[in-house]
Amino acid sequence: MSTPDTTGSNDSGRDASLSHLPNHIRRAIEITPAAGTGERIIDITTLGRRTGRARRIEIFFYRAAGTTYLCSGAGGGATDWYANLLANPTFTFHLEHGIRADLPARATPVTDPAERQAVLAEIVADLNQPHDPGTIRPTRLEDWADSRLMRISFRHRP
Repeated sequence: MSTPDTTGSNDSGRDASLSHLPNHIRRAIEITPAAGTGERIIDITTLGRRTGRARRIEIFFYRAAGTTYLCSGAGGGATDWYANLLANPTFTFHLEHGIRADLPARATPVTDPAERQAVLAEIVADLNQPHDPGTIRPTRLEDWADSRLMRISFRHRP
């Protein structure tokens, strides 16, 4: 028996709790402000826009407002991963540091200005914490205003 895929943009309740994931994986994703840069790095596997073949891309993930996000960071320049996920929103989220897991996921672009502002403000505040000298330290929210931002929902395995 398989569980229906209900990972559309209205599925924020399940994504926020991550309750369908095993506890050790859920804890690895529910990253805290004390987490260093290395703990925020994952690989995603998505289809290449030009080749159509699976491609792994290293990227940072963040937790904000109880939800998981991928974000391009300060500057907001065009990124291959964002273009790939717009074209192919279903992908694999690879946890690689500490806990290792390959999780089926779906990306939804965050375009609502109020949501973007709230999420980016929380990400910047988190990264500005003095907990880890190696962490990226954006000092101004306005530097992140044009960041590419995707909300991630994790799907049940069939």
